[in-house]
Amino acid sequence: MQPAIQPASSVPTDPVRQSIIAGTTAVVVKVGTRVLTGPNGRLDDHRIGVLSEQLARLADTGRQVVMVSSGAVGAGVGKLGLSARPAGLAQLQAVAAIGQTDLIQAYERSLSRRGRHAAQVLLTATDLRRRSGYLHVRNALTQIHAYGAIAIINENDSVSVGELMTTFGDNDRLAASVSGLLSGVLLVILSDVEGLYDGPPTEASSRRLSLVPELTPEIFALAQDRASTTSKGGMLSKLQAAETATSHGNPTIIAPGRDDAVLDKIFAGQDVGTLFLPSPRGVRGRRRWIGSAAHVEGQFGIDDGAVRALVERDGSLLAIGIRSVDGQFGRGAVVSLRDPRGREVARGLTNYPADEVVKIAGLPSDRIAEVLGHRPYEVVVHRNNLVVIGS
Repeated sequence: MQPAIQPASSVPTDPVRQSIIAGTTAVVVKVGTRVLTGPNGRLDDHRIGVLSEQLARLADTGRQVVMVSSGAVGAGVGKLGLSARPAGLAQLQAVAAIGQTDLIQAYERSLSRRGRHAAQVLLTATDLRRRSGYLHVRNALTQIHAYGAIAIINENDSVSVGELMTTFGDNDRLAASVSGLLSGVLLVILSDVEGLYDGPPTEASSRRLSLVPELTPEIFALAQDRASTTSKGGMLSKLQAAETATSHGNPTIIAPGRDDAVLDKIFAGQDVGTLFLPSPRGVRGRRRWIGSAAHVEGQFGIDDGAVRALVERDGSLLAIGIRSVDGQFGRGAVVSLRDPRGREVARGLTNYPADEVVKIAGLPSDRIAEVLGHRPYEVVVHRNNLVVIGS
């Protein structure tokens, strides 16, 4: 049985956290714009310095260390003396490109003083949606670690635009996707608040939650998003990132980014921030890519019997359980499987293209050859190529 949700305590170390830290071989740290920049919009050199020092200490333990860092747009806004974040797409692209140079130089200066180098990695969502791209990024991060450098990842804001559907939306979700590339990962999301609270963080009666064993609708209801002129993230996106990471089997901590020793405290097993425990059925490898990074090209509406077969019996999706087909896609595409109420319950690789699934939907498997003239597969989505969402 998993432990219950716990409020924060004054105990300096925690056995659950110490156990997780002991098994951590890689760490992905995400830091946001509100943590990295001051009121004037410029990069906070002190913050980057103390974070870099702690990243270097983590790397010295032999762990693979990756930083997913926001701040390019914020740095550009400050560097150009702008009063606010631009609204226009072209202006945002330009500001990000100008600010990115300051961002990576700041990390390089700080890390080089500690005998390491910053390796700039700019990604778009497309880089992880293709299986080949997913593997290339993972291999690059592995080699960066082998060279003793620390990867500094950011979304490639200068080319990643919403109209082209290549944006992660924010670096919280990018960090969760990156955590899925590695094994033995702890994801640490540094925020401008102490963690997740059971009420508005500004109210004295609200308590920080130390441990969340499962991300339920009640936990998501605690999210307190707020508007910002420089940042796209918020507590909701952090919880969504934690949901993705924990479904991979990776524990996640949302922690106070303005604490100068936050990473040292976390890796000492101290009660810092909010710890989200991983799913006991965390997915791996190909199925991890299907569930989080791959581009979804279509969807199947499935009946309740098919839902039970997938969720409760770890079964495959048969044609007889399909009620509707949306999208144009070929064999091998990633499709979303949705229950009669429209809720996504799984994703998987389809063995048949869209036009053929339309013809066989609702039919028993032994009629596929009769309708299509061939039956290369008995199932439409095999359980080995399928991921139940949230499992």
